[in-house]
Amino acid sequence: MTYEGALIMLAVSMVVVLAVLIAAAAAYLARRAAASYPVALTRAAAAFAATLTVASAITTALATLGN
Repeated sequence: MTYEGALIMLAVSMVVVLAVLIAAAAAYLARRAAASYPVALTRAAAAFAATLTVASAITTALATLGN
């Protein structure tokens, strides 16, 4: 594996871990606000998807600026 490949894999794994942590925080806060488990899981899924969407938008913007 090349250095660039390893760096890309590290960045991707860090973004996924960050998205999971944000989803867990959203679920925790939803439960603290007396939401049911299905509602908390829905909010966690929305936070996970939003985090990955923002990360991909930032990556696309940086890739476009780089060319």
